[in-house]
Amino acid sequence: MSLGLASYNIHRCYGGDGLHRPERVRQVLRDINAQIIALQEVELLHDAPELLDYLCDGTDLTAVRGLTLTRDAGDYGNALLTSLPVESVHRIDLSFRKREPRGALQVTLRYDDFRLCVVATHLGLRAGERRAQLRRLLHALQTAEASPRAPDATVLMGDLNEWLWWARSRRWLRKVFTEKRTPATFPARWPLLSLDVIVARPAGVLRDVRVVNNPLARIASDHLPLVATLDVAAYRHTQTPAA
Repeated sequence: MSLGLASYNIHRCYGGDGLHRPERVRQVLRDINAQIIALQEVELLHDAPELLDYLCDGTDLTAVRGLTLTRDAGDYGNALLTSLPVESVHRIDLSFRKREPRGALQVTLRYDDFRLCVVATHLGLRAGERRAQLRRLLHALQTAEASPRAPDATVLMGDLNEWLWWARSRRWLRKVFTEKRTPATFPARWPLLSLDVIVARPAGVLRDVRVVNNPLARIASDHLPLVATLDVAAYRHTQTPAA
């Protein structure tokens, strides 16, 4: 009656030692063993084995691609890996002026009769850019939750690139989600900044938000993975009429 969540900026599979080692990222994900994983800085090189297939190989995970940038060497962007049935996928363009193209994946998943909306994203490097992007995301969630097929719960995961707890974008987020201070995830070797988030609504469905900080995670990428548990039983308990 619970689902494992993870958000991980994999830094194109380049580790803290500067080496391109997809096998390290894959092992980190295997150790986490989550049912829903948001990935950022995913690079699909044209002259290399397909990364997302490689990460999913041997598991019951499937990949939803949210690529935002096409390069000569390969495509780049976000992805969502999940073992749950995918009901719908909506790709949200978060591009801002002439900044690097950004985007979000809005994916509706099914867990028995429980419908979950997951938004996986990677916001920009400038404060004004992040505010504009978060406004678009919150509007998209508001629209989804007002629809006839509204989800039972909503999760937002990703690298917000915002480390200031009192920044406007984080304050806006706390008005919608019951966000708590998350542990630092960046840089992986000596984490100081809380760039990555996992937040959910309704209140009470998210628990055990923590960072995976072990020797392999500290070298596999420049970010540490953030993990959490979505308590489906807690949601169902709130929906049960009192006797």
